[in-house]
Amino acid sequence: MKRVVKTLAEAAPDIHDGDLLLFRRRGLIAIAGRGEHAHAAKAVRWGDDLYCVEVREWHGGRAVTLASQVGRYPGRIDVFAANPRRRWPEYDRAAAARYMRRLAGCDYGYAAVLRAALLHLPVVRALVRPQTEDDAAKDDASDQRPPFCSQACAMADRVAGGVDPTPHLADRLTEPADLARSPFYEYRFTLCGGDQ
Repeated sequence: MKRVVKTLAEAAPDIHDGDLLLFRRRGLIAIAGRGEHAHAAKAVRWGDDLYCVEVREWHGGRAVTLASQVGRYPGRIDVFAANPRRRWPEYDRAAAARYMRRLAGCDYGYAAVLRAALLHLPVVRALVRPQTEDDAAKDDASDQRPPFCSQACAMADRVAGGVDPTPHLADRLTEPADLARSPFYEYRFTLCGGDQ
């Protein structure tokens, strides 16, 4: 993927409600995961302001200005358009954004992320088949546990937006790298700090 770097001021007009924000960084999820992204969030507009709405470790569900996150992680936030070229006409962008906003204040799903991470262990992989469909987990009590970052983003698009971005993978097993590979999202640009 060829990176296109833009400042937030340059990029803001092209960032829409429900667009995916993937954070590249070193960390346990990046090391143990299946790709270079370690965190997922959604862009949401409130009036003229852009927010990063996320479920983050140590914080849980929250909404912070996107500018604050670009300042903290310059050059590490990749913006992916949700539903590029409107390939899924049934997608409800506003409902997906509203779903993410309503997660503000929820706990972080430490148990859920641990459960997903355990499936990477060779012994566990040999003995346990992960559920690949969300419907298979409908009656599972663990489905009601707090979500982790990429699980929340997948749920927002599937439950509220009406499109499953990872149709053969349960939301609670979805990692940031799975979202990056989904045809439901398309890389647009990387946000840098300052006037670069």
